[in-house]
Amino acid sequence: MRAAKMAATAAAAARHLLRSCSQLRVPLRWRGQATAAAVTESARPREQPQERKPKTGILMLNMGGPERLDDVHDFLLRLFLDRDLMTLPVQNKLAPLIARRRTPKIQEQYSRIGGGSPIKKWTALQGEGMVKLLDSMSPGTAPHKYYIGFRYVHPLTEEAVEQMERDGIQRAIAFTQYPQYSCSTTGSSLNAIYRYYNQRGEKPKMKWSIIDRWPTHPLLIQCFADHIQKELNLFPPDKRKEVVILFSAHSLPMSVVNRGDPYPQEVGATVQRVMEKLNYSNPYRLVWQSKVGPMPWLGPQTDETIKGLCQRGKKNMLLVPIAFTSDHIETLYELDIEYAQVLANECGVENIRRAESLNGNPLFSKVCAMLQWLYRFGVVFPAGCGCFQVALRHFEFQSRMEARVADVPSTEGFLARQLVRFGHKGTRGARLGLGALHSWICPL
Repeated sequence: MRAAKMAATAAAAARHLLRSCSQLRVPLRWRGQATAAAVTESARPREQPQERKPKTGILMLNMGGPERLDDVHDFLLRLFLDRDLMTLPVQNKLAPLIARRRTPKIQEQYSRIGGGSPIKKWTALQGEGMVKLLDSMSPGTAPHKYYIGFRYVHPLTEEAVEQMERDGIQRAIAFTQYPQYSCSTTGSSLNAIYRYYNQRGEKPKMKWSIIDRWPTHPLLIQCFADHIQKELNLFPPDKRKEVVILFSAHSLPMSVVNRGDPYPQEVGATVQRVMEKLNYSNPYRLVWQSKVGPMPWLGPQTDETIKGLCQRGKKNMLLVPIAFTSDHIETLYELDIEYAQVLANECGVENIRRAESLNGNPLFSKVCAMLQWLYRFGVVFPAGCGCFQVALRHFEFQSRMEARVADVPSTEGFLARQLVRFGHKGTRGARLGLGALHSWICPL
């Protein structure tokens, strides 16, 4: 009986999504092509209504970015102290030194994009659209409230969790804003949640669910494809088919890649699905940006690829930030200024554009809302179970759920199955590299 009810709920969610998505086929443009970092007053998220006590809290996890130039040093200090992101010798002493030395350079870069990162504004806008949809889609779990949990700037992940506990949230969802899982990004944020409870010697009062990857979600792929097609249409007609699409993602040190981090494969999976959606209309490459330091990093690098293409006479390019869901310094400065302006002029590029980030795209809010439906199919395990044990039970539950929706008709069945088909277990199970979703109570 319970299995049939859950399958019917999944199918109902799919039908609702199909109806609502049919009204959102043509995306609008929410940001100028150049380097505008500020969100206009009309695009600013409104305060969340507080009439009713929230029942479900959605913690939107990301690295964050300094909103003011004065915040840059503390942002860098937290970043270089994060052992999930990087491991340095005598890190507690070396990290403050590196942060102090790099602060003036990074402040100059932020000054070029408006004086700060817009990532908090875009995250709030996305969260507002998501909870509005969820309140209508799932009144039984409403009211929904989003919380922003940044890793390196305020509001910090730990601060957001504390606020959720104070608000009396019954069901909490840790929702990564990185579509592709890495132990250095999503894994670091999940570890921060674990340490919050562990350091206090407390057990969560909330029932937690985790969504730690969604690299091939159909609506995410649709968002990327729409934005790419919109930019391709702006190239001269006689050059359009020659445009090389450069999917650019944040690189990783090879030391991280070689220990089995799934990030490169999951980014590649996103690229493949996007190109399938575009019917492989153009040549394309997957490239990597933001390398820091002398150690080997995942390549080829975005700037080196641009140089190499120009040397071979390929001078029409489209940059696509494939691992980012909103604009920040890696898009607004590195892609838009360093590559699309400075480097392009040096190399003699004829036409170069950058696909818009997902930012305020209403279809992306639907992606976020649909993903939250996943937590309704989780299983709550007793406290004290280890991460590997949780992941194993999750896989057994996944198999049962996929069997339950196997007979749902055609398109509705496909979307319903997306509600219960999760990614494989993370690579650092002992440190909360969990499966793509399971309900959990932190193993303390």
